[in-house]
Amino acid sequence: MDVFSDLIRGVRTHGSLFGSSTLSPPWALRFVDGAPLTLCTVLTGAGWIVPEHHPPEPLRARETIVVRGPAPFSFVDELGTQAEPIECGEHCATPERGGTRHRRGWSDHGAVATGGHGTTTLIVGACPLRGEISRQLLDALPVVLRVGAGGTGDAVLEHLAAEVAVDAPGQQAVLDRLLDWMLVCTLREWFDRPGGEPPAWWAAQRDPVVGEALRLLHAEPAAPWTVGALAERAGVSRSTLAKRFAELVGEPPLTYLTRWRMTLAADLLVERRTATVADIARAVGYSDPFGFSAAFKRVRGLNPSEFRRTAGTASPAAGRSAAARLHR
Repeated sequence: MDVFSDLIRGVRTHGSLFGSSTLSPPWALRFVDGAPLTLCTVLTGAGWIVPEHHPPEPLRARETIVVRGPAPFSFVDELGTQAEPIECGEHCATPERGGTRHRRGWSDHGAVATGGHGTTTLIVGACPLRGEISRQLLDALPVVLRVGAGGTGDAVLEHLAAEVAVDAPGQQAVLDRLLDWMLVCTLREWFDRPGGEPPAWWAAQRDPVVGEALRLLHAEPAAPWTVGALAERAGVSRSTLAKRFAELVGEPPLTYLTRWRMTLAADLLVERRTATVADIARAVGYSDPFGFSAAFKRVRGLNPSEFRRTAGTASPAAGRSAAARLHR
C-alpha cells in the first residue's frame, strides 16, 4: 500500500453534493456547504472560481480546480458580475434531498439545457473528509489547485458528461465513483507538475528503497518493526535505509512509523468509542498501553483519553477506514 493510496482511501463522495449546471451569463453561484475539498470542472464554456481570501482563478473548458474548505467560494461568469449570487447548499442536490433530482439545477430560466451557444456546463463535487488520516492529505494541499486540460482526467470527463446526460438507476453511485476517480487523477497531476513542491512522501514513494519501506510500514503498521527488520525486507543495509529514508522523507523510519500509528490511533479512538485505550494500543502495535499513551501524548499533545473526550461525535465511515488499514 503506497502512502497516497492510504491517505486517499478514506476519501469518498457518498452523500456528497454532485450537481451539473448549464448556465448562460450572467451568473454567480456561491458554494456555502464548507466541504473540506470541492472539485469543480467545466465541460463547456468558462468562468471564474473566486475563493475567499485568495486570488480569483479562471476555469476554462476541460480544466479542473480543487478548492480546499471550509471557507465558501463562488463560481461567476466574469469578475465583477452583476448577477445576484445563488447560494448552493441548502437548495443543491444531495442524496437526502433526492440525489441528482436537480441535475440541471442552479440554472437561471434562460439557460439552454443542452449547453447551447453562450452557456457553460459546470460539474461540482464536494468531498467530505473525516478523521486524522484524511487531514494528512488536506495538509499537503493549497487552498486552490488547478489542473489543465489534456491530462488523464479527460477520460473521466467523457464518462461524467455521458452520465450526467441520462437518468438511470444507480446514477448517484456512478457519479460519486467517477468523482473519486477524477480527484485521484487531478491530485496525481498536480503533485507531478513541473516545478511543483509535492510533499516529501510523494517523491519518496518512487525511490526503490524508501518507497518499499513506506509500503511496508503502511501495509503492516502494527508489525514489530525495527530499522534492521525494515532494511532486510527492503533489501538494503540498515545504515543505507536509515540515511536514504531521512534524506527523502525528512525523518527517521521509526519516527515516521510512530506518527502514522498515532494518526491511525486517533481515528480509532473516536470511532471505537467502547474500545479501551489498551485495545487501541494493541491495534496499532503497542503491547504496553502506558507506552502507547506516552507516545500518543508526545505526538498529539493530549493523552488518548483526553483526545477521545475532545474529538466530538464519531464518524462510522472514518472508523471503518482506519480499521481497514489494520486488518486488510
